[in-house]
Amino acid sequence: MTWAWDNREQVIDLTLTHAWLSAVPMLLGFVIALPVGWYASRHRRLRGSLLSLGSILYSIPSLPLFVILPGVIGTGFLSPLNVVVALTIYAAAIMVRSATDAFTSVSPAVLDAATATGYSSRQRGLGVELPLAGPVLLAGLRVVSVSTVSLVSVGALIGVSNLGSFFTDGYRRDFMTEILVGVVGIVVLALVFDAVLVLIGRLLMPWASLTRPAGVET
Repeated sequence: MTWAWDNREQVIDLTLTHAWLSAVPMLLGFVIALPVGWYASRHRRLRGSLLSLGSILYSIPSLPLFVILPGVIGTGFLSPLNVVVALTIYAAAIMVRSATDAFTSVSPAVLDAATATGYSSRQRGLGVELPLAGPVLLAGLRVVSVSTVSLVSVGALIGVSNLGSFFTDGYRRDFMTEILVGVVGIVVLALVFDAVLVLIGRLLMPWASLTRPAGVET
């Protein structure tokens, strides 16, 4: 605690950097996965292919992806954009399955009733399907948040500063205190993200029961 307090400016700076490197891919991944998941839920023939593609993308090791991306998108090797792009791919890959499950879970009878009452396809999607799929979407987004906050730390291995920098520096100096500060910081940040998502869910979906998604421990 003494070391963390003495270096509080660095801790705060790296925490904020880690937070935005996590938040941007989460948001972009959600925006990408939402229409893809909706489309997959409506086209069963393509559903398997889209979900398999997501699984393949998520199986790509993160460190090699961080190294390859600069040559693909033309960024500098130390650019934080490499981390953002890579984690957006991972976030979308996870979220596509959750989005597909969310829209598939909406009862066809409810959709038929909405159509019968005069809802257009767009109105039905935004006014009926999206709200009903909301709890499952939120559960998927919470899983994505934990995964993303954790994976950001890998960026420290290629020189992108974040809380993972405490791991690399502490390991190099054989200084366990610095490593522990990084670990605690990432855990706390993951808990904060999860709490914010739950709060947003309660504000937007007060009718839903928002429990922690199974298998997620922060």
